[in-house]
Amino acid sequence: MTAKVMAWALSNLADGHRVVLASVVETAGSVPGKVGARLAMAADGQWVGTVGGAGLEMKVLQRCREHLSNHHQAFGEVLTYGLNKSAKGYEVTPLDSLCGGQVSLAIEVIIPMPHILLMGGGHCGQAIASSLDALGWHHSVHDTRNEYSSEEMYPNAQQRSSESVKVFLEGQNLESLGRFSDVLLLGHDWAEDEERLRMLLTIFNEANATPDGHQGPRIGVIGSRSKWRAFEKVCRQEGIEQSILDAVICPIGLNIGAESPEEIAVAVVAQIMAAFKGADADAPTWRV
Repeated sequence: MTAKVMAWALSNLADGHRVVLASVVETAGSVPGKVGARLAMAADGQWVGTVGGAGLEMKVLQRCREHLSNHHQAFGEVLTYGLNKSAKGYEVTPLDSLCGGQVSLAIEVIIPMPHILLMGGGHCGQAIASSLDALGWHHSVHDTRNEYSSEEMYPNAQQRSSESVKVFLEGQNLESLGRFSDVLLLGHDWAEDEERLRMLLTIFNEANATPDGHQGPRIGVIGSRSKWRAFEKVCRQEGIEQSILDAVICPIGLNIGAESPEEIAVAVVAQIMAAFKGADADAPTWRV
């Protein structure tokens, strides 16, 4: 059962979904679930496994739902349940049970590793991919030029596509985009990036969602002030809500004076890492 639960959890994480894992780590007396019993729940509420059933399991499942609702970053706790309603002790939660024993569980929210879709496979895309490889993060690439989305250029990409922008995106929805943590528009062609942005934001607009990393992947656009203003105007004309446009990151990357593709990659990946870790990159250090 443990192998099945872990395989199911890993599959959901690979698809970009948060998972809560509950594991029995210590027991005393008569209990329904032994050490090593586990259950896992995904963000959509589906779950597999067991920690022993009955009232204990109902309590643990409810706790898992609460964590999925409240935590978008990694989180963990250890809870101890006394399996009778008169159970007492420090941090022991009494349950209406006849078992009479005591169970301690580790409950942890596990978030998927970042998976970045590089929409544009040129110099900046290659430099970003190299940085992502060094971190053990995933990336996929889309470029309408075959040579810029090839296995030779992107040997570690999860997915590679050289389809037209329309073909690549017209079959996507908010759920399918959820496999990505971030989508970066790095195209060599202004018109292509405009089409990418318009089609991506239309998906969010129709779903009444925001590209904030929780409701769907964050979206970042490389480019100048004039480029963004032109993109914003077109999107507003298409009926995209201003709040959705405001959530788009443009320009991308922390403001560290980056100029070369490699420097831009450092700035962009650091920005994604801050979002992934839930850190404020502008916050003062302990020395301030």
